[in-house]
Amino acid sequence: MFRPIRLALPLLVVFGCAEPPAKKADGPDLSNPLLYPARFTEAAPDSFRVRFTTSKGDFVVAVDRAWAPLGADRFYNLAKAGFYDGDRIYRVLDGFMVQFGLNGDPLVNAQWKNKVLVDDPVKQSNKRGRMSFAMGGPTSRTTEVFINYRDNPSLDGRGFAPFGEVVEGMDVVDSFYSGYGDGPPRGDGPYQARVQARGNAYLDAQFPKLDRIEKAVIEP
Repeated sequence: MFRPIRLALPLLVVFGCAEPPAKKADGPDLSNPLLYPARFTEAAPDSFRVRFTTSKGDFVVAVDRAWAPLGADRFYNLAKAGFYDGDRIYRVLDGFMVQFGLNGDPLVNAQWKNKVLVDDPVKQSNKRGRMSFAMGGPTSRTTEVFINYRDNPSLDGRGFAPFGEVVEGMDVVDSFYSGYGDGPPRGDGPYQARVQARGNAYLDAQFPKLDRIEKAVIEP
């Protein structure tokens, strides 16, 4: 259900550079720090909050690192680096959950798709408002996260480890556009493989009503 994408995309980024090269006139901008996942390994504070400003309003996620340390660290680094800024909220299933976390830039997605996390033990249940990383099996968490719309205890036994919960703006989360439904093969909504391969260009062209994350900021 939360299958991460595994596409054989050509690598357009040269690894091993101490500093990113300047943008070429006829090529991609390699100065984007998000193209270098190895830089984002900072340990998160014991607790922190991330405010998401979206096209429907703001919501705040409070993270408790003790719940799922590896997931909390990854989320902290992604939010701090601006990974979610400008991303679309592409999978909204009424009465179940809302998912986002594929970057609008396909070059960024190509660099993160294999940066998987070792699984955290599930210490908390997937209750309404709680956030977990999406995954398609053991050791497959990367950047995609979801927020539960209801209590989903069946996800606990499948390894989905909550690391935080919405403490403000759950009404905003409830209001995200869900008219496109699930993606293939269950529906005709956004196809996650294409989201990863083409980013916002694909979503904006074929699913223009999707809500978007304008900015995600770690609160002081």
